Amino acid sequence: MSTCRLYLITPPKFEPRAFVEELKRALDGGDVACLQLRLKDVSDGEIMRAAEILMPIAQKRDVAFIVNDRPDLAHMLRADGVHVGQEDAPYAEAREIMGKDAIVGVTCHNSRDLAFEAGEAGADYVAFGAFFPTQTKEPKTVAELELLQWWAEAMTVPVVAIGGITVENAKPLVDAGADFLAVSAGVWNYKSGPRAAVGDFNKLF
Repeated sequence: MSTCRLYLITPPKFEPRAFVEELKRALDGGDVACLQLRLKDVSDGEIMRAAEILMPIAQKRDVAFIVNDRPDLAHMLRADGVHVGQEDAPYAEAREIMGKDAIVGVTCHNSRDLAFEAGEAGADYVAFGAFFPTQTKEPKTVAELELLQWWAEAMTVPVVAIGGITVENAKPLVDAGADFLAVSAGVWNYKSGPRAAVGDFNKLF
């Protein structure tokens, strides 16, 4: 039984330089597997700038740095990996751009078929969600706990649970066998602050 780990996602909107201290505090709160840079509706330049500021902070702490949606930018930035949704670059294209050693993860919503397909193709992880209502984005699908359990028992490809996850509601996902919990607001808006949130998630694991 592998231990669940935290997959941290950046806030939806932030100023990279101003965010540095908060990020350091969060990452110093305990074990974090990776940090996904997720910026929507901004220019490529803004994504590149944010990555150039945040990536060294993550990598210095052995936290893999993953870019959301954009294998082209992830490759250019020499990020550790990319996360693609069903509307973004297809897995095969992302893998081709990133090379065989990079992390390529795929959003599979609540679909066994999409997850099978991604796993067969060689994805490093599949992501299911949303498990809970979320403020960060409008979830397209709702995923059930059984799906997570089924995948964790039947498959070797790691699974990420995503969507409205907080310290308070995460336990059933950990028990169901999630390898990673993808969390954004649950860390950045935590009542005792991001550092405490990371610490409290790690206590759960």
